[in-house]
Amino acid sequence: MAYPELIIVPGDKSITHRALLLAGMARGRSMIRGALTSFDARSTGRVLRQLGVEVGPLAGGRPVAVIGRGRFQAPPNALDCGNSGTTARLLLGLLAGHRFRTTVTGDRSLRRRPMRRVTEPLERMGARFSRPAADHLPIEIRGGGLSEIQWPLPVSSAQLKSALLLAGVAGHVRVAVFEPAGLSRDHTERMLAGLGFSVRTQDGWIVLDAGGPVPPFEATIPGDASSAAFLLGAGVIGRRPVSLAGVGQNPTRLGFVSVLRRMGAKIAVAHERQVLGEPVGTIHVEPGALKRTTVRAEEIAGLIDEIPLLAVLAARAEGETRFEEVGELRVKESDRLTQIADNLMALGYQATGTGNTLTVVGSDHPPRGRVVTDGDHRIAMAFAVLGTVPGARIVVDNRACVGVSFPGFFDVLAKIRGAR
Repeated sequence: MAYPELIIVPGDKSITHRALLLAGMARGRSMIRGALTSFDARSTGRVLRQLGVEVGPLAGGRPVAVIGRGRFQAPPNALDCGNSGTTARLLLGLLAGHRFRTTVTGDRSLRRRPMRRVTEPLERMGARFSRPAADHLPIEIRGGGLSEIQWPLPVSSAQLKSALLLAGVAGHVRVAVFEPAGLSRDHTERMLAGLGFSVRTQDGWIVLDAGGPVPPFEATIPGDASSAAFLLGAGVIGRRPVSLAGVGQNPTRLGFVSVLRRMGAKIAVAHERQVLGEPVGTIHVEPGALKRTTVRAEEIAGLIDEIPLLAVLAARAEGETRFEEVGELRVKESDRLTQIADNLMALGYQATGTGNTLTVVGSDHPPRGRVVTDGDHRIAMAFAVLGTVPGARIVVDNRACVGVSFPGFFDVLAKIRGAR
């Protein structure tokens, strides 16, 4: 089967955040190419400017120059992270190592998301908060001299792990974190190692031997694997293949590919080069019938952001698909577990989200109805993909929210549909 024109997906959101933040901590000029220009990435750029960092415009196709001073400066106002949980949590880690007081806040959705998992260990390290182990934004933090820490995480989470590792960098101390349910995405470890820090994994512990000054650097951001997942999903349930170029292929980000293959999807992955210690290449998918599967607890950390997409594909698969231990979905941008189940039922499918388990019964009937996103970009994109099946009539109540992670998503999706 001949593949169509290669599609380029936006820069990786997780790597963009980390590259901007670390460049902001460097003394001197860093140059970042291929950065994501979404709402979330702009939130990170905005708070860095408030902290005394020069950050060039985040505009599509343009390199971003970042000029840091080696340390942040006390901001004149509260730091507004918008809808970006990654910005807020990683920023708290870096601020913990700075001797000034500031407030971190965000939009209504972000103010609902839990922060105690970050503030509690940071407090143990020596940071001070206006409320002990504060759990929700706005949070006032006063950083300072930090102590080393060895901390078992309550859940495997790249954001929590990264916040503590970055606190170690800013505070010049040793940090060791343990992930209880398999390793989450390891972009921070790879980037720190690439910048010369000693980072290692030992018996489930991720260890930063010592923090210290961040050198300025140049980097090109790989394409976002999570954004690619939605386009691959459209290819799986479509009529023609889809090819995506320049996609980051970090093993901790491709758990969804393993699940899709288990469900019967025909996916080919070609590694081509390394960027920032990250494998990058092309991913091809062909349309085909899907079958049920069970996504086990130990797989969840490596595909938590792709569960909305996998769930809507499960609605088109033969049999009942089960997602185990996905309670973490309840504290994302929305209660994703409830949102997925409720929206699938509203479209005529059988789905239940009970406790920490999501089950979806597949059907070949055309989905029709209204999808309530609660402003959640991944819910909007997942159900837009479901809306590409023949005979579907789905209205997504908030299309604009996809700008958080994938500006231009609906244009690319329309291009894929138009190729059929």
